[in-house]
Amino acid sequence: MNYFKSISKKSSIVIILLLFISFLYLNCLPEELFTDPVATIITDRKGFLLSARIAEDKQWRFPTITVAPDKFSQALITFEDKRFYSHPGVDIIAIFRAIKSNIEKVSVISGGSTISMQVIRLSRKGKPRTIKEKIIEVILATRLEIRYTKNEIMALYASHAPFGGNVVGVEAAAWKYFGRSSEQLTWAESATLAVLPNAPGLIHPGKNRTLLKTKRDLLLEKLRQNGIIDSLTCVLSKQETLPEKPVRLEDRAPHFAERIRLKNKYLKEELSVFYSSLDKNIQEYTQKILDKHHTVLSENSIENIAALIVENKSSSVIAYVGNSSTDINKDGSFVDMITSPRSTGSILKPLLYAMMLNDGYILPHALLPDIPCNFGGFTPKNFDKNYDGAVPANVALYKSLNIPAVYMLDQYGTEKFIQNLKALGMGTLNKQSSHYGLSLILGGAEASIEDIALIYSNLSNKLCNSHYINKNAINYSKEEMSTPKINNKRYAITSSSIWYTFEAMADVVRPAMESNWQAYENTCKIAWKTGTSFGFRDAWAVGCTPEYTIVIWAGNASGEGRPMLTGIEAAAPVMFDLFNALKTDHKWFDMPENETVKIEVCRKSGYQASEYCTDSYTISAPEAGVRTRTCPYHKQIFMDNTEKYQVKGSCYSPSEMITKSWFVLPPIQEYYYKNKNADYITLPPYKTNCSEISSDEERPEIIYPKKNSKIYIPVNLDGSMEKVVLQANIKGSRKTVYWHLDEEFIGTTNDAHEIAVNPLQGKHKLTLFDNNGGYVSHEFEIIKAKK
Repeated sequence: MNYFKSISKKSSIVIILLLFISFLYLNCLPEELFTDPVATIITDRKGFLLSARIAEDKQWRFPTITVAPDKFSQALITFEDKRFYSHPGVDIIAIFRAIKSNIEKVSVISGGSTISMQVIRLSRKGKPRTIKEKIIEVILATRLEIRYTKNEIMALYASHAPFGGNVVGVEAAAWKYFGRSSEQLTWAESATLAVLPNAPGLIHPGKNRTLLKTKRDLLLEKLRQNGIIDSLTCVLSKQETLPEKPVRLEDRAPHFAERIRLKNKYLKEELSVFYSSLDKNIQEYTQKILDKHHTVLSENSIENIAALIVENKSSSVIAYVGNSSTDINKDGSFVDMITSPRSTGSILKPLLYAMMLNDGYILPHALLPDIPCNFGGFTPKNFDKNYDGAVPANVALYKSLNIPAVYMLDQYGTEKFIQNLKALGMGTLNKQSSHYGLSLILGGAEASIEDIALIYSNLSNKLCNSHYINKNAINYSKEEMSTPKINNKRYAITSSSIWYTFEAMADVVRPAMESNWQAYENTCKIAWKTGTSFGFRDAWAVGCTPEYTIVIWAGNASGEGRPMLTGIEAAAPVMFDLFNALKTDHKWFDMPENETVKIEVCRKSGYQASEYCTDSYTISAPEAGVRTRTCPYHKQIFMDNTEKYQVKGSCYSPSEMITKSWFVLPPIQEYYYKNKNADYITLPPYKTNCSEISSDEERPEIIYPKKNSKIYIPVNLDGSMEKVVLQANIKGSRKTVYWHLDEEFIGTTNDAHEIAVNPLQGKHKLTLFDNNGGYVSHEFEIIKAKK
């Protein structure tokens, strides 16, 4: 009985011991064999390498591959472990051969290590090659074989084997030594990489290269003998030259690659291979075109250009050039201008125009004021310092007139405009509307290239698909191309409003090199707009076709302004070069007739025709156009029977009056409008004793300088010239006086009618008129400075 108890006790101990050993064995292999940092890899939409960023430990270690290249695998097995697919992680035959070789003091052929054992050794970071460590490797190798398939073990080896210098893994080696993916390597190149992990120092130039070629050629011969390659392939492969030392990888999208690297680091993600939506070919010629223009612009110390090209259908970026130079350490080129907020200039004007159409504020040809103005101290001016008096809304857009744009924003509301811009995707508006004011439409806010591209691409897509819902962001990854993020914000612009906006944008006069674009078959119709910020610091151009949206920015990352740094001079030529280089079908957006209505409009004013409009016609317009006002400029006037004078019932017999419809602009608008529109007919004067202005005393009066007077201007002690203070008077309250010197507007006054100027020597003409149509004009002369 005691005997059986003793046996039972021993059996229990053995079982417990076996269970304990089994537990240790099953848990001896770490959950993660390799935790080394890996490089950030950016590919284009077809998987071609665009850019790479070295791993944090300064090793070129590409992310772990899932399947090892077939040629490399066969070459490696032939060279290192011919029984790889049959042994359990340990090759007993190879071990005995190695022992025998050591006893005979002959150089070790394989060392007895299998590929599985080498994976273990690589994961354990260079443990000494002692008998103890060898035993540990054997145990772990067998455990490795239980956890992973043979193909997975091969992939682990291929991903982490050393290939000389700081090159780790077959994929990194393929790109560093041969400039292409490991799947594209020849038999000679695959054989070269197969022998390198056994002696990675052989890759460097010098006497070892002869030994490297010998080892490679011997492996190629074995591959022939084993029937893996034929004799011709073997002969041709032996003739291939060996690679030189590792070369610098192509960096076709440096700013984009850095953006992804920093994003991964910030989010602590291991998204090391980023399959982007970029197109390698388009990215390359975009960079070349920018480089060409940078050469010219840099002569004017304009050092930075950036470009973003979006494929509208998928809302995907196909070219991303964050700055003009691939050398990110030169002239501020390290700054990624795609994400950098910059003053918008006029680039938002089409969006306001579209919103005004969309919300029923204007019709496409409605006249807008283009006159000297003052909005609570804000006095905008047109770029050319000229005024048209009144100008159709679509003309104001394609001429990029500042004053009509400010009038529109004043009518629409800054707060409303800001909220709608945010809903469309502009993420840089983070201040109250009072901070921006009406200057918002002229560049008083900042936007990124990315936001502008998103908004205009969404508009293009909406026009191509009336049921399109705005995207929340443009796509940068290949995966997002089929699952875009939807913008759940509510404001949307109708397709018809976008179409009329794009039609106006297509009429913008192109740069000189594109002036006759309609005559060439290889050019296409483009809706485009430029922008120039105050102080010539930022030059913008955005263009849309049904297929693509392109946004260009040019300037200095430092913010330094330069003469002639304008959208039309610096950015637009780059944009047109890119459109001309893109393969496009030259189609234009279809008019969304189902979203339009027929409206009768006044031919002269562009507003809905009133009862006094004698010349009207029917147009198609956005549906909201029915809510716009009727023509405010056609009025009914009363004339005497000669039709030469205006009259009133108080001074002329009503039975003899003749009624006329007349196109009448407000006085200040008329002053500028009639100079550029020869067909404009001013109202006839009132008949004697019927004057609308009761007395000449109610007209403006120039107090200083007197008519035909001569003025000497004193010189200050510092040599500067004193200014002349012009003075005027007008009876009546709340009257505005508009001042013009030599036909050029110089300002407005409301209460104290004084204004200081510094005119040049010579004769000058001073003209004043008020908001009731009264005016006065006379000349004076500046003789010379009085010392």
